[in-house]
Amino acid sequence: MNHIYKLVVVGISLISVACAKVEKNKQAQTPPNIVYIMADDHTTQGIGMYESRLAGLNPSPTIDKIGKSGIVFDRCYVTNSICTPSRAAILTGQYSQANGVIDLEGSLPPEKQYLPTEIKKLGYQTAIVGKWHLEEEPEAFDYYCVFPVQGKYFDPEFRVRGPKPWGQNVIKRKGHSSDNVADLTLDWLKNKRDPNKPFLLMPQFKAPHDDFEFAPRYKEYLEDKWIPEPASMYYNANNGSVATRGKNDSLTRVIGSSVSRRNIVRHKGMSTWKDKDWKDFGNAQALKADAYKPFNHNNLEKAHTSRTYQEFVKRYLRCVKGVDDNVKRIMDYLKAEGLLENTVVIYTGDQGFMLGEHDYVDKRWMYEESMRMPLLIQYPKMITPGQRNGALINNTDFTPTMLELAGGKVPSYMQGKSFKSILATGKEPENWRDATYYRYWMHMAHRHANPAHFGIRTKDYKLIFYYGKYWVDTDNPEAEWNKKSWGNDFTRHTPVAWEFYDMNKDPKEMNNAYNDPTYASIIKDMKAKLKATRAELNEEDTKYPHIQKVIDAHWND
Repeated sequence: MNHIYKLVVVGISLISVACAKVEKNKQAQTPPNIVYIMADDHTTQGIGMYESRLAGLNPSPTIDKIGKSGIVFDRCYVTNSICTPSRAAILTGQYSQANGVIDLEGSLPPEKQYLPTEIKKLGYQTAIVGKWHLEEEPEAFDYYCVFPVQGKYFDPEFRVRGPKPWGQNVIKRKGHSSDNVADLTLDWLKNKRDPNKPFLLMPQFKAPHDDFEFAPRYKEYLEDKWIPEPASMYYNANNGSVATRGKNDSLTRVIGSSVSRRNIVRHKGMSTWKDKDWKDFGNAQALKADAYKPFNHNNLEKAHTSRTYQEFVKRYLRCVKGVDDNVKRIMDYLKAEGLLENTVVIYTGDQGFMLGEHDYVDKRWMYEESMRMPLLIQYPKMITPGQRNGALINNTDFTPTMLELAGGKVPSYMQGKSFKSILATGKEPENWRDATYYRYWMHMAHRHANPAHFGIRTKDYKLIFYYGKYWVDTDNPEAEWNKKSWGNDFTRHTPVAWEFYDMNKDPKEMNNAYNDPTYASIIKDMKAKLKATRAELNEEDTKYPHIQKVIDAHWND
């Protein structure tokens, strides 16, 4: 009898072990949920894990935790540092000319909304909440609840699917936009998703986009703190070129929106803060007489710049705090529901942002603070916690990676690369890219007045070419150009120039070393790589021969 009993016990044990193995294998094969969280203009300087001068303020504890629980990418870059093109690159896995979205007036039709289209083929539910900014209906998503264009910080409206044409089905809500994005995200998780399917969920925050309107509860946050300032805000050394500064600094008063009153067209002292008397010292219009005189950063101007910077960055970080707190709400729900273990959580911004570096505000530049994107990912089933990685990633890689994580293959029409193997192993593949391409098209647009340019970034160096022309031929009086997006009183052709930076010796890009003979052979190789990359990606200027003429004429300058 004892013998039979032992056999039964052993049999039950073997069955239990077998069942456990089957369940474990089943779990291992279960496609992961993907939560892709993106904030607008959230730069690496505003995230603690990136250890910038602002890290000691602890601006992003929840977002930092995502990085600590997984991996932080130190060299992730945008391919076109402006909201609409960046979002299009992310959703298509393609560069701007391939997907057709080169500026803020670009649109992404449903047939090009590749991420939701492809991942639904793998059995996923798809949902997007918050900022969309791609004009046409996000029809490829199963569920959407998105802002019209930029959306409002307070009492926002959301466009939803409904019986009326796109744009006419609107719900109105009260409160701050960041709270609303989290509320609607949680509502979808709780009430609208199919628990039997994996999901792709994309909460997209408006904050911390200009004009940095934070929720009232953050008014006292950082009020008594001194915000560390970048030295280059006051002294820009040899950053830039004749293309960005003009001969004898003659263009510095109109190029690149500023913290100081250097830029007479657009500077942060002009901001009208809604809850504080914040008026510029003096009359900006009166300064136009000085438009071609170099800016003198004397003691009075330094005091004004510092005062402006302190208020501007505090407001920016208050918006960041609102995003971070709402990300915590989403993460807490995923954990409470037992979803976190099998969920890939991705946090990023749609590009970087200049927080006073080189006395610049906004994005658009190929300079590091604008071009560099935050990218922090956790996935307990795959990613070993506490990693940092220096592989060159760009935003066309995001969709290919998500598709591979979901069990699919990268379509041949996508130009980006999947970095799933880096997530799994922590190692950069031998055939991984050694350079990433960038192009900003909107020449002298929006009173930010950034000259159009393109270039290439390797791990060690950066090469930039400012071609100084509109992307359409304004020499031709019959030419049409996008005046809605680009027009302002200071639109013009600007000087052509090259810039080159040694990113190891000069990480803050304070010395344009293009004319330094020490780097002549490196620059020659970089130009060859830039030319080959443009050809490979179909990013050449065959459609714009007037630009190509400038490129050809100045390539060997």
